[in-house]
Amino acid sequence: MSEDLSDSALRLCGELCRSLGWNPQDFWRATPAELFCIFANQNGEQAEGLTRCELAALLEQDRHD
Repeated sequence: MSEDLSDSALRLCGELCRSLGWNPQDFWRATPAELFCIFANQNGEQAEGLTRCELAALLEQDRHD
């Protein structure tokens, strides 16, 4: 059976939702960075947290005036 990219992507999105226990709305609200974080630490290592300064810088970048 030949699938094009959109068919494959849609099927994989459904598999990901099932494996994470998410509904489709949860999946589509997730950012690429959030999906990366879910799969980045598969070896059991704890991810480093942000410092207060790093968080402040990120918030400043994302500030909407």
